[in-house]
Amino acid sequence: MSRSIFLSAMLLSASVLAAQALGNGLAPMGKLRPDQTAFRALYRELVEIDTTPATGNCTTAAAQMAEHLKAAGYPESDINAFVPPNFPKDGGLIAVLHGSDSSARPLLLMAHIDVVNVNKAEWKTDPFRLIEDKTYFHGRGTSDDKAMAAVFVDSLVRMHREGFKPKHDIKLFLACGEEASSRIKGAQWVADNHKDWIDAGFALNEGAAGELDEKGNRVSIGIQAGEKTYQDITLVARDAGGHSARPHKFNALVAMSNAVAKIGAHEFPVMFTDATRAFFTLTARTRGGPVGAAMSALLANPNDAAADAVLSENPDWHATLRTTCVPTMIKGGEERSALPEYVEANVNCRIFAGVPPTQVLQQLQTAVGDPNIAFTLRPANSTGKASVQAPPPPPLTPQIVDPVTKVAHMMWPDVQVMPTMSTGSTDARFLTPAGIPTYGMSGMFREADGGGVHGVDERIPVRSLYEGRDFLYEVVKIYAMQ
Repeated sequence: MSRSIFLSAMLLSASVLAAQALGNGLAPMGKLRPDQTAFRALYRELVEIDTTPATGNCTTAAAQMAEHLKAAGYPESDINAFVPPNFPKDGGLIAVLHGSDSSARPLLLMAHIDVVNVNKAEWKTDPFRLIEDKTYFHGRGTSDDKAMAAVFVDSLVRMHREGFKPKHDIKLFLACGEEASSRIKGAQWVADNHKDWIDAGFALNEGAAGELDEKGNRVSIGIQAGEKTYQDITLVARDAGGHSARPHKFNALVAMSNAVAKIGAHEFPVMFTDATRAFFTLTARTRGGPVGAAMSALLANPNDAAADAVLSENPDWHATLRTTCVPTMIKGGEERSALPEYVEANVNCRIFAGVPPTQVLQQLQTAVGDPNIAFTLRPANSTGKASVQAPPPPPLTPQIVDPVTKVAHMMWPDVQVMPTMSTGSTDARFLTPAGIPTYGMSGMFREADGGGVHGVDERIPVRSLYEGRDFLYEVVKIYAMQ
């Protein structure tokens, strides 16, 4: 470890040391510090701006976050609230805290400010009001991904007001469109058209969180390298149709039902990245017992079906070990008394890093084995662009891992730092191919059920949000001084 990393780690602020006193379990927070009160107000403001694809406006949210930076003293020249052409509601924000060494590559802090659509009738609370009880913050985006967006804006505000002078430029990038399959992808648009705005030595992004056990105790904290490719595949079956009283041997709906059933039963082979191999190696040591033995066996032989079956009981581990494809939508038929002429199904795939989508399509065609079913790779969004294949994972070098480990062990001495691969897909898929290695880390601990992310009644533990804020602030400062 370099001397600068060591010294920075030793000079961790009182906010980090205070976090150690919170103890285990999801106990209520005590009285907030003044800086936490200011952060909560910023976080509330961001959560309560509707940024859903259906009814929201990211441009408004980006402009509001820009106002916080201006109030902290950032000049207009260091703030870029941009709007992609023809997408007036899909704006984003780029800002920079200048460093002392112009030859040092910048550090990029990236988060998305759009959120998944909601059906308010299904929620127990108003999804666009920040509701806090003794344990959780509730609301759409409280976790994904306005928690990190608010933390990064707040971090730049704090650093500027404290007079912190980093060695590297620190860039902030808030993007819209990460959650919307039918809208422009802001991160992709910037990477394709204005890479100079976000060019950096590496980026920090969502994609890894901490694990809480069933009692709310902290178990591990993730650092993510690599993710899967998001790819939808459209299946179509056609027939001439006719009267339902005179059925044919071929029925498009039956054929499609058989096809999606076979896809649902299909298992892709076990694969590892360096990060997932490290994850299962470390987890095998800490878990022990039959689960630990199964992990060790599968690491030694990825074709060990018995070990795979044990681990695949856990949906997260099952998804981490392989490509997954699952039917998510089906439609077809015209009349109750008519044979279906057209049946369409959507299969959503999360493809293991480095595997081409065309290869997965061919494997599904083989598994279905029906020439009457047409398979097509679906474009990623309304612009007609194809999905971007996830690049090979960036390396987890000591430069990346050491600061995370140092701060994590100062805050939570008994928590294991775990390399991971995201089983989902984030805006990192647009940056890493553009030469900006992107890593996921949040320092925020969550329960195994995911906290309602992408579903109903999204939430994040109050303690986890404030701890994650302190964690990211200190890690960013160390990175910025390397």
